[in-house]
Amino acid sequence: MASSLSLLCIILCFSSLSVSFSEILLLPLTHSLSKTQFNSTHHLLKSISYRSASRFQGHHQRRQVSLPLSPGSDYTLSFTLGSDPPQLISLYMDTGSDLVWFPCSPFECILCEGKYNPSTTPPPPKVHKNATVPCKSRACSAVHSSLSSSDLCAISRCPLESIEMSDCSSFSCPPFYYAYADGSLIARLYKDILSVPNSVQPSLLLPNFTFGCAHTALGEPIGVAGFGRGLLSLPAQLSSFSPQLGNQFSYCLVSHSFDQDRVRHPSPLILGRYNEKEKDLGNDGAGFVYTSMLENRKHPYFYCVGLDGISVGRRTIPTADTLKRVDGRGNGGMVVDSGTTFTMLPASLYNKVVTEFGRRVGRVHERAIDVEDKTGLGPCYYYDKVVNVPAVVLHFVGNGSRVVLPRRNYFYEFIDSDKKRNVGCFMLMDGGDDADLSGGPGATLGNYQQQGFEVVYDLEKRRVGFARRHCASLWDTLNRT
Repeated sequence: MASSLSLLCIILCFSSLSVSFSEILLLPLTHSLSKTQFNSTHHLLKSISYRSASRFQGHHQRRQVSLPLSPGSDYTLSFTLGSDPPQLISLYMDTGSDLVWFPCSPFECILCEGKYNPSTTPPPPKVHKNATVPCKSRACSAVHSSLSSSDLCAISRCPLESIEMSDCSSFSCPPFYYAYADGSLIARLYKDILSVPNSVQPSLLLPNFTFGCAHTALGEPIGVAGFGRGLLSLPAQLSSFSPQLGNQFSYCLVSHSFDQDRVRHPSPLILGRYNEKEKDLGNDGAGFVYTSMLENRKHPYFYCVGLDGISVGRRTIPTADTLKRVDGRGNGGMVVDSGTTFTMLPASLYNKVVTEFGRRVGRVHERAIDVEDKTGLGPCYYYDKVVNVPAVVLHFVGNGSRVVLPRRNYFYEFIDSDKKRNVGCFMLMDGGDDADLSGGPGATLGNYQQQGFEVVYDLEKRRVGFARRHCASLWDTLNRT
């Protein structure tokens, strides 16, 4: 009787998995930032522009992960961890990180300056001590920057004879250190069941999912769901379980203008591939334009692409060769990044772009220098009723890979609270002198400029695609199937 029940359980389990495998996984992304969190629009934009610049500069230092410690325009998603009992965790979705991690209990926060209050903050998840990852595992080596398993087991005090016999399974992977733009942490690797929610089918259970638990952090940490190109990222672990779901993912960020009242739908995060022709996307059924992923040996988890030029109005400004490719030292290319808010360009390209933009707008409208100082953006211009701005187009390397940005993606309009005047600011930022960008990407495509597009990461064909979409409608369409 017991064996019959076991067989029935196995059949039912595999039946539920086959349903999940045959469909996409549709997850809701929630935008985490609102104007109400700040004293003024100036403060909002200044904070976000500062964080975008800090994250971009951190990519050119010896940083392993970037975190949204200061307020930023990031998107969260939720999972359930474990089964005894299951614990809900909310994480930031980040294509610039290759690890899923979050603070765990017991947790010590150093120099949090009152931001982290254990009495008012929900307690971090607890993990079972017997769920640690062995020192002699690919996961342990990956999180320790490919340090050999023998070295790691020696650090874990596995006896020499056991190391020689590859018999260190009872010795845990040693703690690892992660540094980021404005903090750091020490964490351990664990394994447990991860339940991935799905809006169109039952949740998918991933057994033995590997993740990092931070027990000590300098600065208030916020957990991250890494979607980068690494062994421990969520897509990579999902791919080992179901290649159909893990080899491609996409998201479509609902346009928000930092106003939560405008956002009536979540932004869809789609794991797996759906047939565009079978879905009634209406006027949003435009096909994707693709550009190839570039390999980056220094930052292998980045989604790097080549940027060929930027058009402002009718003038196309070509980029330097460093933005079209990545060299052996990790220099160059443009990173498509869900965790950076504003697009960052090298100074040489940025100056040419804003000069052309200013030539067209500045001859009609008054420059708002004081607003530029208060927001970190520019150029900014005052206007009375309406302001005409030139179109901005990104030209990626590849045959006809051009992406026309909607106006609201690169020109932010608001009321200057000091002068009570309408003002608009250009939203692509100066990433710094080209000489200071060695050892990292030449540019970053931020999530604000990705709004209103379905951005697809095709890991099987090593390409990134863009298609204009009404993201709220896409959520409704996929959620009905």
